[in-house]
Amino acid sequence: MSIFRQRENGIDLFVRLTPKAALDRIEGVETAADGRSHLKARVRAVPENGAANQALERMMAKALGVPVSAVSVVAGGTSRLKTLRVTGDGAELAKSAEALSKQSKI
Repeated sequence: MSIFRQRENGIDLFVRLTPKAALDRIEGVETAADGRSHLKARVRAVPENGAANQALERMMAKALGVPVSAVSVVAGGTSRLKTLRVTGDGAELAKSAEALSKQSKI
């Protein structure tokens, strides 16, 4: 299973977020017990008032090379498992997401 789903105007990216980490970073792909894959991410921000979600949006925008305004949490706002909607060229975003999934740590 892929860490993203292609959409007409971009992709939905599946992420497992760990807040209050030592560093902001992406740590590769993890497969859950139910078989779904997601990108593992850590942010220094605390999970209060959406700070961790905003930090995740900024980090993923930078990693995918899109403006921060193109990335938003659309599901799992208070959960560790989140769905990020990334708008833009779906084919290019899919390539970027595949590249992220192949890197162990960035």
